[in-house]
Amino acid sequence: MDRRDFLTIAVTAPLAAAACASVARDFSFDFELDEATIPSLQAGMQSGKRTARSITQLYLDRIRQLNRSGPVLNAIIEVNPEALKIAETLDAERRMGRTRGPMHGIPVLLKDNISTLAPLTTTAGSLALQGCIPPHEAVLARRLREAGAIILGKANMSEWANFRSGESTSGWSARGGQCRNPYALNRSPFGSSSGSAVAAAANLCAVTIGTETDGSIVSPAAVCGVVGVKPTLGLVSTDGVIPVAHSQDVPGPICRSVADAAIVLSVLSGNDYVSSLKQDGLRKSRIGIVRDSMIPDRKVEGLMNSAFDVLKREGAELIDVEGLSQEHAPEFEVLLYEFKADLNAYFATLDGKFRELTLRKVIEFNEQNRDMELAFFGQEIFQQADAKGPLTDTAYLKALSDCRRISRTEGIDAVIARHKLDAFVAPTCGPASVINPGNGDMYVGNTPSLPAIAGYPHITVPAGLAGELPVGISFFGGAQSESVLFRMAFAFEQATKLRRKPLFL
Repeated sequence: MDRRDFLTIAVTAPLAAAACASVARDFSFDFELDEATIPSLQAGMQSGKRTARSITQLYLDRIRQLNRSGPVLNAIIEVNPEALKIAETLDAERRMGRTRGPMHGIPVLLKDNISTLAPLTTTAGSLALQGCIPPHEAVLARRLREAGAIILGKANMSEWANFRSGESTSGWSARGGQCRNPYALNRSPFGSSSGSAVAAAANLCAVTIGTETDGSIVSPAAVCGVVGVKPTLGLVSTDGVIPVAHSQDVPGPICRSVADAAIVLSVLSGNDYVSSLKQDGLRKSRIGIVRDSMIPDRKVEGLMNSAFDVLKREGAELIDVEGLSQEHAPEFEVLLYEFKADLNAYFATLDGKFRELTLRKVIEFNEQNRDMELAFFGQEIFQQADAKGPLTDTAYLKALSDCRRISRTEGIDAVIARHKLDAFVAPTCGPASVINPGNGDMYVGNTPSLPAIAGYPHITVPAGLAGELPVGISFFGGAQSESVLFRMAFAFEQATKLRRKPLFL
């Protein structure tokens, strides 16, 4: 099957929304911070009921109970041994009357492709980078840290951001093992930011950060029943992030609420998105329903129709639109070229033996460690990328130009102008399929691809459950339309409140 992000896209495949043949298990442990938000945690610290240290300890205990034991979510690769010490320092600042803003004392989990300082490593889930501590932290990690966030640890991810094989299994990495969906433990967490989404859904941390090339924030967020924000390309720095492709890579927040996501993205970008959150944010909006992205499944259709009714009830005008498709965009060609160039450039920024790495050497490492790295699927995408030439090749430049023309000029921009739209809406993807190692993902729906190729923003919000499995609704629009999307997503969330905690079926 063809891969995007690279999740297997099978629009005509049967959905995996059938009821799970298992029962709920009590893995809640009466968690004190269940469904806690950034504002509620701040209120607790301001009142003296909580401290950054007590909050951090509770999340560390929760990780210990659920990550490698209990349901064995495998959402976290490593925790920060200095997290409690950092929390104590931030508590001392608060006692002295100094707080750095809304993220002061808030624990955050970062995807394992986001560079951090010692003692945490950054490996993209691969044994080839085991023990690697980059000499410089990612810009976004520094922004969070300077804003008072506590880097609690690293989230598991699909190894090398799901860009190694067309048969890769989402959520699996050689370092972290198979990450599992907390709503049904035999189901996929989808996308490469799998650990970040699972951790947010299962209340393993206050908020998390993922990265997306094509679907890797919004898809795992959707199937794990949380909010995911893929910003406009370039809004959040990718400096220090292990790359797939610079023309599409974007970091963004994965949270349990739209408000938390707005707070986090405001810190990451330096912009204010919190002021966009309005209860009546859908009033007088013109929103295009992307009919080409609708999923032919009774339960999903029912959830979407209910969502559209809410949008209309809240004052939005809905217009059916067609012709939005990325099918002819040569995205894969662009990503192959950029992956080789960008990854080799990233390796050159590292220290010691890791500085000598190249894509070809990683391929060789995987062959030499087949039993650990290639046990479930191969690395044919690596090999295809390594065969590509430089970014001056005519084939690459034409493919990049075609992608931008199809997704932007003749795609999103053209349809927005034609119908005078504020944004688009569609199901993010189908419910999570069963984990099937070595046979890729049964991924249904293609909504994430067009805004991903265009480099335009995309927000997914819980739209309810199909059986016991979450489904997300997507809001996406033109470049730099984050404020509009936050306004709509928040209004929809507040009107529906469809987020449901996982039952670990």
